Order: sequence, then C-alpha cells, then structure tokens
Amino acid sequence: MQLIDQHSKRIMEGCKERAREAGLRFDAETLEYIVTNRDLLELSSKSMIPNLYDYWVHDVEVLREKGRYDLYPSNPYETVINTRPVISFYNDNNPDWLNVMIFYHVLAHIDFFQNNLFFQHTWDYDFNGEALADKRFIARLRSDKGRWVDYVIEFTRGIDNLVGYFDELSRLDQPIKNDDDLRLDFYFDHFLQSELGINQSEYLKEIALYNEFLQESPDSGQQLFFSRVSKAWPEFDEKYKSWLNLRESSKNRDLLEFVAEHSEFLNRYENRWMKSVMEVIRKTSLFFQPQIRTKIMNEGWATYWHERLFLEDERIRGHEISFSKTHSQVASLSRLGLNPYALGLRLFQEIEAAAEAGRYSFEFERILDAHERQGYCREGVSGRKTLFSVRRHLCDSQFIRSFVSQDFVDRHRLFVAGKRLKRSKRSWEYYVKSRRAADYRSMLLDKLYHPPRIEHHIDDQGKLVLVHRFEGKPLVEEYIGNTLLGLEYLWGRPVTLETHRVVEIKQQSSEDEEPEVTWEKVRYIMNSRKLSKRRI
Repeated sequence: MQLIDQHSKRIMEGCKERAREAGLRFDAETLEYIVTNRDLLELSSKSMIPNLYDYWVHDVEVLREKGRYDLYPSNPYETVINTRPVISFYNDNNPDWLNVMIFYHVLAHIDFFQNNLFFQHTWDYDFNGEALADKRFIARLRSDKGRWVDYVIEFTRGIDNLVGYFDELSRLDQPIKNDDDLRLDFYFDHFLQSELGINQSEYLKEIALYNEFLQESPDSGQQLFFSRVSKAWPEFDEKYKSWLNLRESSKNRDLLEFVAEHSEFLNRYENRWMKSVMEVIRKTSLFFQPQIRTKIMNEGWATYWHERLFLEDERIRGHEISFSKTHSQVASLSRLGLNPYALGLRLFQEIEAAAEAGRYSFEFERILDAHERQGYCREGVSGRKTLFSVRRHLCDSQFIRSFVSQDFVDRHRLFVAGKRLKRSKRSWEYYVKSRRAADYRSMLLDKLYHPPRIEHHIDDQGKLVLVHRFEGKPLVEEYIGNTLLGLEYLWGRPVTLETHRVVEIKQQSSEDEEPEVTWEKVRYIMNSRKLSKRRI
C-alpha cells in the first residue's frame, strides 16, 4: 500500500476544484493510497480502518474472503473512510479516465460525511489516529491478560448494536439547562400531564398564566409563578426532586454504559481494565452507526455527483462509452433485491426535478389524475439547493418515507416481488406482488438496519433485567444464549431477558396474504452459565 503518484494526485486536485465549484464542501487535505485486490480483502475485515484493533474474527474473515476471491475474482474500484484527514483507497490498475470518475464519487462521499448531521459526532476528531492508540492499548493488555482480553471483546461486541447513537447526537445540540429551566420542563411536560392529568384547555390556561407572570415581572416572574405552584400543590417540590434524581440516574444512555457503570464485577480494582476495552468497542460502534443508517443516501449522492461532474469534465473526452458501461453496472435498478446506488441516484434526480417543477406544493398534492400529475410544471425552487438540504438533514429511513411516492414508483416501474413454489416444475417462481408505493416503501424499510430496543434495570436481587420492546420482529434465538452468557460474565450476576417468540405460523388461503403469526412472551434466564426459558 502506497500513496498515489503525482500524476494521479494532480487529477484528484483538478476534481476537487470542479467539485467545489458545483457546491460540494469538504476539507482540503486528503490522503489517497494505491492498493491491490488482496490489500482490500484484508482492509475489509476491519471495515477499511487500517489501524483498527486486532481480533481473531478479523483473521477468519480475511481467510473467508480470500477463499471467495479465488472462486469469484472481483475488482473493487475504491473505498473511502471518514477520518481526519480523509483516507481513500484505489485499485492499482485503474486507468486515468476511470480515476476521474472514481475521484468524483469519493469527493461526494467526503462531502456527505462532513455535512450530513448524522455524522456530526465524527467531525471533531481523527478516528484512524484514535484507533491506532486503541490498537496499541489492547495489544499491551493482551500481552498481560492473555485470552481474557478477547473474551471481553467478544462479549462486548455481542451487544455493541445497542449503543445510544441517537442519544449521542442529541447530546451535541442539547443546551445546558439551569435549575429554573429544568423546573419548568418538569412542570409543563410531566407534572401537569402525567401527575395531574389535566385536559388541554386547563393546560393552555397554565401556559397563559405563566406568560402573564413574566410580562408583569420580567425579572422575578418565574419565581413568583412557582411560589404559586408550591402553594397550590404542596407535593410539587418533592416530586420535582424525585424526577431530578431519576433523570440523573438515567444518564447512562445505553446498555454498555450502564453495565460498565453499575457492574460490581467490573468495578473491582483488578477488573477495571475491562471497562477500557468495552469503551473502545462502544466508541467504534458509534463511529460506524451513521454509515449503516445512510447507505442508500450516501451511495446515491456519490453516484449522482460522479455522473454529473464526469460528463462535464473535458479531460475525459473519448471515454464516454467506457464510462457508460461502467456507470450502468453501478446504477442499474434491480428488479429483485436492493441496489442502493441506483435507488439513491434516482431519488435525488426525482427530488431535483420535482423541486424545480414546483411539485412540492399543496396545489400539486391536490391533483389526483396521474397524467395531470406527470405533466405538472410550475415555477418552483432551486433543485440544487433542495438537494443539499436533503443531504444535510436526512437518513435512509426519513429519505424513503419522504420521497418514495406513488409517482416515483410508477415512473420507474418499480414493484414488490413475491416468491412461490411452482410444484409442476419443482422450482421457485417470482411474480409481481404489488405496485403500490406503500408496499414498496415497507419493503425498503424492512431491509434497513433496525437494532432492537432493549430497556434495562436492576431488580431487588441485583439481577440485570433486559426488556425487549417488541415491534413485530423477534430476536434471533440462536444468538440469545451466547449474548446472555457474555452479559452474565460482565455483570457478575444472573441476567434475564423478556421478549417474544413465534409459537405458530399459519399460512393463509391466498398466497398474497401475509401468514398469521402467533406470539408468546417468554423470559430467558442466564444463571451460572446455564440458560433456562419460561413462558410469561
């Protein structure tokens, strides 16, 4: 692995100038490396972070991918990671015209990393540099503690999808509140609604009364208002203190933080090193969370810009046909499955065209005739400005819910495919199950990353209690045992998990109807490394 030569670097710098003129924004400093296909196989096991900590699973993945490559050779063009400075890797046999296309693709990725709000917690530090420090730290621990380091890594990685990613984002923009602001939040958001259960008209009267106090006494109005509250409801102050204590105790936002903070086993002097290892795993998971949640947008954004900027670049004259062949392999819509490059590209093109034609308006939404909607064109807003706003504020789930409309599905002839057994030929047959936008959106949303919601607390006996907030999808049962085994070790006491499992699946008479599923609530108990299960 080595840096690209000066000739290729000049091409990259030219691409940067054109990309900035088009409106993309990114840091000036970037690092580009030339790698072989074999190098990419080794990097992929560490999610393309060269300095990620060593772990035996990475070695297994390298061997598996090398075996797959021997059977099915492939030639990946590039990959880019969100670090400071940004690092990107390029195949060692790319011609110049292909590098122009790839550089534009990479620059659009960098623009997305550094401007989309879901990456906000990654903007202020160099993850690759921190990963190197973490790697050296774990290597020193491994020389001292041996295999126990790998046990802690494995047990922690079993629950690293439960990190409080959205809590981390909200923490960045949440202002620090003083006691008066917290008291106000408690009164209007909790006390009136949850404790007193007042109706809407009484609630609005309280807001009006509070505003009157502020108008009459701008400096002391809030204190006078709460003096009145304390007289009217003597229990208010005590409930406020209880709420503050509960709020303080719930600052451990996710399961990893909670276990590290409250586990007596981990807080013993001889075991505190385990908490440092857990924090490395948690930090790594938080870093990769936005990439998992913005795959369609990120790849669609990069494909949109490499297509637009490449075709406007005079340096690639004579390679349009080669570009078309390569681009079509990336951006062709799949009839079965999901191609994030193609879907994201067409959604961004649809957004730009719709904004400029004035289709994001109440007048357009009132039109029901499909032909009239298709030909609708009024003076709208800047399509480019709308694109940059979408790129900044949304993730994949919001992107799909907002812009996969019936017009979009009809225009691109999209559909949800069904699968049934054709008994006469003893083979599977695919058919068009639905062309409704609602069904297509549901199919896409089902394919997105959606970790389970697990709430946690400690019971009277000191057991760690996990409660799965059931959303119609069961946990993968084969992983429950090992996950709870690792948690029992980290917690130092028994662990229980409440969830739902499938009892029966009843097929409907029609193949288009969803099967009827019967669920039951169960409790898994891990005690002394033995798993038991009870129906609740």
